[in-house]
Parts: sequence; C-alpha cells; structure tokens
Amino acid sequence: MSPNERGLIDTFVGDGRSLISLCGICLGLAGLFAIFQSITGHFLPHDVAFLQMQPEALCNINECRIVHFMIHDRISFGGSLVAIAVLYMWLAEFPMQDGERWAWWTLLASGFAGFGSFLTYLGYGYLDTWHGAATLLLLPIFACGLWMQRPKQKATLETAIRFSILHSQHSGRWKGMAAWGRMTLLFSACGMIGAGLTIQFLGMTSVFVPTDLTFMGVDREQLHAINPRLIPLIAHDRAGFGGAVTTVGILTLACVWFGRPSRSLWQTLAVGGFVGWSSTVLVHPAIGYTDPIHLAPAIAGATCFAAGLAFTRRTMFS
Repeated sequence: MSPNERGLIDTFVGDGRSLISLCGICLGLAGLFAIFQSITGHFLPHDVAFLQMQPEALCNINECRIVHFMIHDRISFGGSLVAIAVLYMWLAEFPMQDGERWAWWTLLASGFAGFGSFLTYLGYGYLDTWHGAATLLLLPIFACGLWMQRPKQKATLETAIRFSILHSQHSGRWKGMAAWGRMTLLFSACGMIGAGLTIQFLGMTSVFVPTDLTFMGVDREQLHAINPRLIPLIAHDRAGFGGAVTTVGILTLACVWFGRPSRSLWQTLAVGGFVGWSSTVLVHPAIGYTDPIHLAPAIAGATCFAAGLAFTRRTMFS
C-alpha cells in the first residue's frame, strides 16, 4: 500500500470514531426511510415476495386495520433507529474523542442489544434478507470502529460494572431540580429497556397483546386464515422494534448517567427523544389505535422524558 493510499485510509477511518459515526448515519437514513415508506402504505419488495400478497389486498379487510397496525410498528421502529443514530454520533464526537472509556462500553452493550436482535428471527421463522444484508454490512464497520477505539489500559467488564454502580463522574453537577430531572431521564431509559425486552419477547412468542387484536378486529386464527405468513412478518416487525427500543434505552441510560452535562448532550437527547417518542405516540391516533391501556406506557414514558429534559436544561446549558 502506497503512502498516499495509507493517508487516505487514515483520513477517513482515523481512530475509529468515524466508523461509529458512519454506522449512526446509516441507521438514521434507514430510520427515515422506514418512516417515509410506511407513511406511503407500501410494503418492502421482499415483504411482498414473502407474503405473496400486496398491501392493497389486506386493506380490503376490516377497514385496512391490519395494514395500519403493521405501519404503526414500522414507523415506531424508524423513529427508534433515528434516536440510536444521533446518540451514536454524539458518543463518537464527544465522549470518545475525550477518551472516556464508558462510551466504549456503552457502544459495546448497545451493539450486542441492537445487532443481536437480528437473531430473534429464530423465534418467529422469517429471515428478512434486507435486515440480514444491513446487519452484515454494518456489523464489521461497527466492530472495526470499536476495535480501533478499544481501551488501551486493561479494564475488565467487572470493573466497569462496579464503577457504574458506585458513582458517576459528573454526579456533583446534578443538584436541585436538575437532579430530579436526571432521575426522571434515567427512569425513562430503564422503562425503554424493559419495554424493548418485553416487545422482543412478545415478537418471539405470542406476538400480540389483546388490544392489538381488538384494534385489527381479528383473532390469530383469522389472521392465519388470511395468510399463514402474516403473523411471522408481524412478529419480525415487533421483535425488531423491541430490539431498537432496548438499544435506545441502554444508550440513553449510559449517556445520562456518565455523560458530562453539556449543551450538546441535551440537544442530542432532545432530537433523539422527539423523533423516537413522537413517532411512537403520534402514530396511534393517526391510525385510530387509541386504546388508553395500550397508549398509557408510551405516553407516560414520553412525559417523563420531556419533564427530564425540561428540569435538566439549565444545568446542561451552563
């Protein structure tokens, strides 16, 4: 390899942070595409090939509610991908540039949660070729970025966990209302992790909660009769969304707990939170899925997150 070629590689790859940012950009674009494509009411080509059925045919059943239900999962998934994207780019641009090791461990944990969620297809039997191709493309880039940013000093996972439990590096700056706001953000992040894991589990097992079937106006047997491949496809959407929500929760929890209070962190949380929570909450009234029991956790989580941002803004901007 010539010195010029090596220089070009070093300029692009650098210390690995650019690779993490590249993953974030790709995830953000994928999320925006998922939102746009779902709003149009179309399915992806490989979904149509798997179902051997066009969305127009499903729309003729129960006022198109089956298609609307699938769209609501996919828009929520897209919003979660955008939230992951902005958090990845913030981690690469600020904490990793400053050599803060917690950022590396955070990305490692989020990578296991996010990329590992692809394996949930073993529970529902639908191998999404586009999802698989994206995973095979981004995983080596992400892993290379992590490898190049790996902590130079030896640090075991046990040490990192013990550090996270005992103290936070910047805890002294959280006082008064800001401390309550931080706790609210942490509570919201824990809620996201719990909700994401629950949604993943549902995607691999029962797939639906009772309110889902009530909204669609069908039961599992009727869905199977319409198309035996319909439930596996919906299960894939649910499990993927659950994995994305879990990943957002892990990233948010670590960034709020370890991150230095700053304008950039607040703005990152605000942008990611706005896109993630709004896509999850607002899609429900848009499609007419307004069951209060189903909506309550999402509205409560969004309210806690917004309150946390409001209470921490002064400290973050100081």
